[in-house]
Amino acid sequence: MSEETSAEYESGFVPSFSEAPLGAVLGSFAAAMSAVGTAAIGALMLLIVADVIGRNFLDLPITGVSEIAARTVVAIVFLQVPAAILQRRLTRADFLIRRIERASPATVAGIEAICCLAGAVIFALVLWASWPKFTQSWSTAEFFGVQGVWTIPTWPFRGITVLGAAIAVLAALYRAGMESRSIGDLR
Repeated sequence: MSEETSAEYESGFVPSFSEAPLGAVLGSFAAAMSAVGTAAIGALMLLIVADVIGRNFLDLPITGVSEIAARTVVAIVFLQVPAAILQRRLTRADFLIRRIERASPATVAGIEAICCLAGAVIFALVLWASWPKFTQSWSTAEFFGVQGVWTIPTWPFRGITVLGAAIAVLAALYRAGMESRSIGDLR
């Protein structure tokens, strides 16, 4: 891997469609999901601030804020995790990786590939466990909240979990392939 390619890869570069069609589509889709997740963070912050102001200064709390916040936080994670996987931004012990990389960049690429494969398995298990709950919530019109006071359907939140897990599996497999291919270039 050349220095220029390595710098682009480190910065979360989405390859052009002509160079890597799958990577470009996957990266663009993950970036769009991440943008929606970022907008959801902003909307959730505004909702919480409005509730605090309404509750403390106007004696008008917003019904359902805690339920919305609880579900939205999980949705935000699943919206943003595919982009984090593709951009090598998942939480990890970088101090150890950097030390190993100084001695052997190919070893780090191998570790990254193994970790990406493990991540793909974990997200596949999340997908497998979440799919029946999503289809059930869709078919039964499941909701959360207090009936007659305030309710919201659960299927959109469960659907985001399913979509996020599915894209995370693809992202982890894509990254594992990229890391595996780069091992030969680094030796």
